[in-house]
Amino acid sequence: MVSSGDILHIIAGRRNRRPARTSVALDFLFRRLAACAGLDEALATEDRIWDAWMHHPHRAAEVLQRATHDIAARRYDIAETRLSALLRHAPGFAEAWHKRAALYYLLGRDAECLHDIRRTLELEPRHFAAILHFAEILAGEGSRAEARYAFAAALSLHPHLPRAREVLADKA
Repeated sequence: MVSSGDILHIIAGRRNRRPARTSVALDFLFRRLAACAGLDEALATEDRIWDAWMHHPHRAAEVLQRATHDIAARRYDIAETRLSALLRHAPGFAEAWHKRAALYYLLGRDAECLHDIRRTLELEPRHFAAILHFAEILAGEGSRAEARYAFAAALSLHPHLPRAREVLADKA
């Protein structure tokens, strides 16, 4: 079983770890995202990061896209089946782990979500959306200080995340 402390440790060491699938383009996009002055530019850069994360050789990206559509259509059982099969064939595909974590988050299956968030962050330590999901779980559990830390970590990767900004602006 994955603990919140395990994931906090991974988040804390994110700057010292390289993604499993290195990409000069992604490195450039993250530098650009950090330097974006306006929200429009940040959102356009974020879209390009998502495109890169969704890409995978072979048919894996296609299967991931179908699972994403299944989640949007609330066909959760089909999405879970697709994602689990995909992860058996492509265990190094960080975005597939994240999509399944997001599915488990939607379903309130926090233990399974935490497992997949951990795997996502092991493969892609800059995955701001996985860190946000983790922060939301912590906040829901009442772990306020840890949640704020995770929101701040996500914001350090993507300075224009409205939810993280909102939480960190709230001093209460």
